[in-house]
Amino acid sequence: MPSTRLVRRRAVQIAVTAVVLAVSGCSAGEPRSIGPAGVDGLDIPTRSPDPVDFVDTIDNPWLPLVPGSRWVYESSDGETITVSVPGGTELIAGVEATLVETLVERGRRSESSKRWLAQDRAGNVWSFGAESDAVDWTAGVAGAQAGLVMPARPRLGDGFRRQLVPGVADGRSEVVDLSASASVPYGEWSDLLAIRETDGLDPAVRAVAYYAVGTGLVLTETAQTQTQLVSFTQP
Repeated sequence: MPSTRLVRRRAVQIAVTAVVLAVSGCSAGEPRSIGPAGVDGLDIPTRSPDPVDFVDTIDNPWLPLVPGSRWVYESSDGETITVSVPGGTELIAGVEATLVETLVERGRRSESSKRWLAQDRAGNVWSFGAESDAVDWTAGVAGAQAGLVMPARPRLGDGFRRQLVPGVADGRSEVVDLSASASVPYGEWSDLLAIRETDGLDPAVRAVAYYAVGTGLVLTETAQTQTQLVSFTQP
């Protein structure tokens, strides 16, 4: 069984960059998708993304990954998590993906991870790969598929896969609230987007991530811990 710290860390990673947050624990069934708009017209996860469908910037209001941005979080179990967008990119499956770096610090110990994300022309943000102690994958390699991290227009009940890495990760998300309230050191909100993050291969991992327009991830909750945003800077 995964440790409490690994479960929480995977949750934070998945949510933050949208990323491999292998927060999990949903049923083995397919993620839900409802209504005539939003994510319904997308192939999720996708084996062969078309590079012409993607743009150079990530300006989704729920996940604004502007180069030079920096988020600092503190967890209830004593860890500090710093997420940054240094401005680098990498060509993955023909798509120029933006690098997002995460540094987890606990006393003298630290652990870093990387994720690569890209936004399509409609404003949806996709995950194209991750490199960490928990998961290491690249879309298009060994059957791994790019998944959806953040829809352009989230709707209550929408479900989607964040990534699909055969035998390693089956990240799943479901929009559970469009007007959630939360208070963290950085601020207070009453209109947060709440997304439940799970992994079909690991029922022990489960979290809810809360996003604010213009800021991104502000709070992640698991059964054991809370991780709160304490500072946010953007050019």
